[in-house]
Amino acid sequence: MPSMYAVSVGVFTRQLTNLLAQLEKAEAFAAERKFKVETLVNQRLIWDMAPLSFQIQNATDHAKGAAARLSGREVPSWPDDEKTYEDLKNRVRKALEYLSTFAPADIDGSETKQITLKRGGQDVVMTGEEYLLGRAQQNFWFHVTTAYNILRADGVPIGKSDFTK
Repeated sequence: MPSMYAVSVGVFTRQLTNLLAQLEKAEAFAAERKFKVETLVNQRLIWDMAPLSFQIQNATDHAKGAAARLSGREVPSWPDDEKTYEDLKNRVRKALEYLSTFAPADIDGSETKQITLKRGGQDVVMTGEEYLLGRAQQNFWFHVTTAYNILRADGVPIGKSDFTK
């Protein structure tokens, strides 16, 4: 298996960088089409799914949470108070900045480290590898993919190459 750093911070950094580029393309698209980019903040794929703002908040939460837990740092608490499109881009930038504070030595070797999460009021204990691959990454990928899909469904000219750079 590649290093835990590579499959956590490396993957999160790459994909959040892609997400930021997608948001910037959406902003240019809105300007070109003469609509307010702010309308995208609350866009959803379907009525009962959470909006773009929630997807970005959760993607960044899973990235920062995984890096912190695997390294033994306290998970930083960020309020989910982004209201504007610029706020969403800044949230992604903030996550990228936070991820840049980690080095491979901070996370490598955390495969067997015990990670404890609260779920339904109960402690759930798993290894670092189980947590990263079975929880943090799965949730991260769900939310960045949903954010991409919301932008794409609203006509933003992004494609697979914007997702997989």
